[in-house]
Amino acid sequence: MLVTYPSAAELLSSVRIRRNISRHAVKTRLNFNTTAIERPEDCWTYSEDTGFILKPGCDLIESLIKASQPPPGGIAYSFSCYRASEYVVLLGLAQEAREVHPALYARLQKQWHTHAVASRRFHDVFMEELGTVEQPLPIHYYVPGDRVWFRNPDTLSDEVEGFEGSWVVYLGGGLFANFWKRDRPFDVLGKCLEIYHWRHGTYRDAKGELLMDENVVERLVAETRADPKACAEIFERMHRMRDPLDVYAGGGCMDATREYPKFILPPHSEMIAALDALEW
Repeated sequence: MLVTYPSAAELLSSVRIRRNISRHAVKTRLNFNTTAIERPEDCWTYSEDTGFILKPGCDLIESLIKASQPPPGGIAYSFSCYRASEYVVLLGLAQEAREVHPALYARLQKQWHTHAVASRRFHDVFMEELGTVEQPLPIHYYVPGDRVWFRNPDTLSDEVEGFEGSWVVYLGGGLFANFWKRDRPFDVLGKCLEIYHWRHGTYRDAKGELLMDENVVERLVAETRADPKACAEIFERMHRMRDPLDVYAGGGCMDATREYPKFILPPHSEMIAALDALEW
């Protein structure tokens, strides 16, 4: 599939944004938790109406780094993988906007001082999606800086909140960012094995709530890697294009699409207009 850039400057900005995203994804270290509400209190505040927004006088780039890149021994704040991917993408995009489109950076600052843009709104305002389930990208077609989804094809474990799939950033060299253990990036095999073994880490607590024992998952992944036959069988099962949403047939965990930031430079960027058009 062909991506056409309106100018050489736009192409160079896209490359720099991808580089920013990849570099920040490598540095990101977070605590996986889909329900905890926490960010650095000196620069972020939260309400159900606005999500996490910046405190007065706080800079967006500096605050995103504080929230996602703790120093050695520092606090790893709680995120879902999807929200983590948004912070990494926004950080990479904001750095380029500050340099080449200051009006956009000012608009981003204004936005995150009033209302966070997240989930579907984030995708619609900032992201392009290349490929479809009907016309999928080649299974290993990745460009550094891509936001990538690996689907959980198991009907039980995907009911555990946060384990419907895994959002990651492609770093290059066949590796994907590990937001929880940044010194241990994933390869495709590792991600396939992890998601496969989610079915074995799923359990119900005393209240009947479905939870995930990630220690069990980690142990089983290590055991599978040490067993070439079992490893090959599981990889063959998971290393397939995913089924359409709400379908659980013979599909695996590999997605048909990739996501990357939209054009950033005027007059081709529509990000400011898209932000202005948001309804809350």
